[in-house]
Amino acid sequence: MEPIFKNEAAPQHRLVLVLFFSVALIFFDHQLGTFDTFRGYLQSVVSPLQYIANTPKQIMTWASDNLMSRRLLIEENQQYKIEELKFKQQLQELTILKQENKRLRTLLTSPVRPNIKKMVAEIISVNNDPYSLQVVINRGTNDGVYEGQPIIDDQGIVGQILHVGTNSSRVLLITDLSHALPVRIQRNGVRLIATGSGRLDRLTHNFVPHSTDIHTGDLLVTSGLGGKFPEDYPVAKVLSVTQDESRPFAHVISEPVAQLDRLRYLLLLWPLKQHSIFSSKPTHKKVSKIVPKGNKKPFKKKSKQGSNNAL
Repeated sequence: MEPIFKNEAAPQHRLVLVLFFSVALIFFDHQLGTFDTFRGYLQSVVSPLQYIANTPKQIMTWASDNLMSRRLLIEENQQYKIEELKFKQQLQELTILKQENKRLRTLLTSPVRPNIKKMVAEIISVNNDPYSLQVVINRGTNDGVYEGQPIIDDQGIVGQILHVGTNSSRVLLITDLSHALPVRIQRNGVRLIATGSGRLDRLTHNFVPHSTDIHTGDLLVTSGLGGKFPEDYPVAKVLSVTQDESRPFAHVISEPVAQLDRLRYLLLLWPLKQHSIFSSKPTHKKVSKIVPKGNKKPFKKKSKQGSNNAL
């Protein structure tokens, strides 16, 4: 049973008592340094609480820094990947340009005679017909191309112009079934006819007598007959010579020196016209006398006899 009346100190008395003890503690601490040791122990006890209270802030700061760093790393990594792709593309283009430059240098250093005009052409399409070995180049009548014009690469004869357009032309390769080329053996000068076989790596030679001095490995060059191709350009190398006495002629097969399945750049040739030793000498025209405009008829002096007769 609780008492009806409680004897408790008033709040004002409690406040005064607390202030008194506070002032007394401050005075003794300041003057005597009594609580230094106690303050050290109390700081040791409170330090873990301070660390615990500061932990959320540190975690948030660490997480924010890590997220920003990760985002920056991701962006930088993406940028580096894009730059790497660009560099790889440029490297591929540089490699292609080096290869094309090497091909053009090799093509321009091919054995072209000094009295022959030349022009580089590029293949823009290849005929898909397996029975017609033709390619299309990016040169036409605007560049002075004409039908029957010889074409070579850095190795030897490739073919000749079949049809000419304004900006493009169609080339008939030497291995086409409809193509034939007069050649000769470079070793001894024996003349043959190189006929296309329909294969890019084969040429056939018909009507070769068994007594012909021809061997495997002989180099065949243009003979210059017919006026289509210049003389002494490499055409093919003899692969096999089959001499069957039951047949009237030997069977000769050769391989073109030009890599017809890897053509990219070609060289057009223009043989320059040379003065023939049988050409007639130039005739010198007589120079006519200049007559003054006023005198249409030449002036004639009258003879003395004429003057006497007139008298």
